[in-house]
Amino acid sequence: MKFQIYTEVALGENLPKYGFCKGDVGTIVEFYPGLQGQEPGYSLEIFNATGEVLKVITVPESSLRHLSPSSVLSVRELAPTG
Repeated sequence: MKFQIYTEVALGENLPKYGFCKGDVGTIVEFYPGLQGQEPGYSLEIFNATGEVLKVITVPESSLRHLSPSSVLSVRELAPTG
């Protein structure tokens, strides 16, 4: 497992189907090891700026990035999704 449960991570790519962008931060809540030959995945809770859960999504491990001391958080408006 590359990422620990209940840690914050950044999305490493845009996820337009959910309205989330590369760099958006979420908290890992579940790990899925994947079947043989399949990439592991994680469920993330994505919060708004006031701490309310917007959505829980499941993404492959390659879609996530560790946060670092040089990471900067920012605020943006969530675009409506179809």
